[in-house]
Amino acid sequence: MRRALMSGAACLCLLLPWPAEAQTATNLVALKGLAPVSALPKTQEGQAALAANLRVTGDIQFGTVKQPHLLPLDQQRQLALRDCFITDGNATELADGLGSRLAEIYQAKARYADYKTFSNVTQSVADLIGYTNNITKSDSNSGKYFFANGTTDGKAPVSEAAAAIFTARDGVPDVFGRAYDRRAGAKGADAFGNSRPFQTLAQLYAYRGNDYFGQGSHSLDWLHGPSQNLTDSPSYPSGHTTYGYTESLVLALLVPERYQQMIARAAEYGNNRIVVGAHYAMDVLGGRTVALHAVAHLLANDPAYVGQIRKNPAVIGEMSQATNGAVAITDYRAALETARTDLARVLKEACGEALAACAANDTGRFRDPAANAALYDTTQTYGLPVVHAATATSVEDVGKLAPEAGYLLTAAFPSLTLAEANAILTETQGPGGGFLDDGSAFGVYSRLNLYAAAGKAAALAATRQGPAPTR
Repeated sequence: MRRALMSGAACLCLLLPWPAEAQTATNLVALKGLAPVSALPKTQEGQAALAANLRVTGDIQFGTVKQPHLLPLDQQRQLALRDCFITDGNATELADGLGSRLAEIYQAKARYADYKTFSNVTQSVADLIGYTNNITKSDSNSGKYFFANGTTDGKAPVSEAAAAIFTARDGVPDVFGRAYDRRAGAKGADAFGNSRPFQTLAQLYAYRGNDYFGQGSHSLDWLHGPSQNLTDSPSYPSGHTTYGYTESLVLALLVPERYQQMIARAAEYGNNRIVVGAHYAMDVLGGRTVALHAVAHLLANDPAYVGQIRKNPAVIGEMSQATNGAVAITDYRAALETARTDLARVLKEACGEALAACAANDTGRFRDPAANAALYDTTQTYGLPVVHAATATSVEDVGKLAPEAGYLLTAAFPSLTLAEANAILTETQGPGGGFLDDGSAFGVYSRLNLYAAAGKAAALAATRQGPAPTR
């Protein structure tokens, strides 16, 4: 199989925010959903949440608080260093969530030889990953400069519709810079706003290790450069976390037998951004919410999300001049089914037995369901205080607020109805009242506990299917 070549700029597409030339309709939805952060300084509850955000981030980064990691802390730090490189062309860094045997097969076929050269498993999987990642990435990256200084790229003004989002909430940009005494442009601060934890924390745990390619590296190399320079890259929301949840979700939907483990990998990946010193807890929660929201709308075949022409860096072989590596998916569910069938064939052929048996083969860090659940639970809210009292004391009906959310489950467990899936999401939802959980359709995604929900969905599906089908 030939490897696809990417330009250096394409390879680093999520390492630094892409300037948004204009806000698309989906970008505006994401910006509006993420905007509660801009109003936090207005209330005592919001100010308390901002203070806790810095404190919790520092405790996790320095190791003061003991999190239920899946690895000893020193090994988790090493994984966080490797996770700094984004394998957005094929999701291979995340594929260890597939279990020992399936991960071995997947990662042998989907590889990064260097920063520019990578391979994929099948073209259908490549197209699905490329399209999905570009949709969620666009929504996430649109927030970087918007919430830093109210621009699209640090300088250009946003559209009137985007500017109205701040006005409606009486919100302000550079919330983290204001709260943590690192206003935009100040000495040591981000030039545009929303300085990152390595710029605001009183102390930072820096360490040496090997990067994704096994080369000697240092955590600061991925903060100050040369591997990745985030000094003037606004913090909110976390693009890495958006990628981690997006592509972990794709792999979960492609291999439903490993759904929960892939969600645990997503949570770990986002948390690793705090461990390495690149992001706050709020950044991670924002990135997760963007990813879940956008993927659900893709699965619903929402016209605003499907049918777009998106450049696909994950093309196998040479890109034709006619498409320039672009991909347009008009029926996302059909594309998912094709990719799932193709991937299952590849995995089964290499494994030599039923896919379910191969998926159960796991001697790695995701083998303990209780440990996976504990990891996910600690990242659900990071213990940040309540900002929205109304949602803190209520159970939000996911089916009424965001009915498309149920597709996050039915796409993997098709014997469930959409109503049943939304009922499960409602039943398993995490604590309410967080800084994004303002009662909106977007906000409810911030409290979904997809790990717990997937467990219930799988159990219900199993009672209907009898013995697991052979794949």
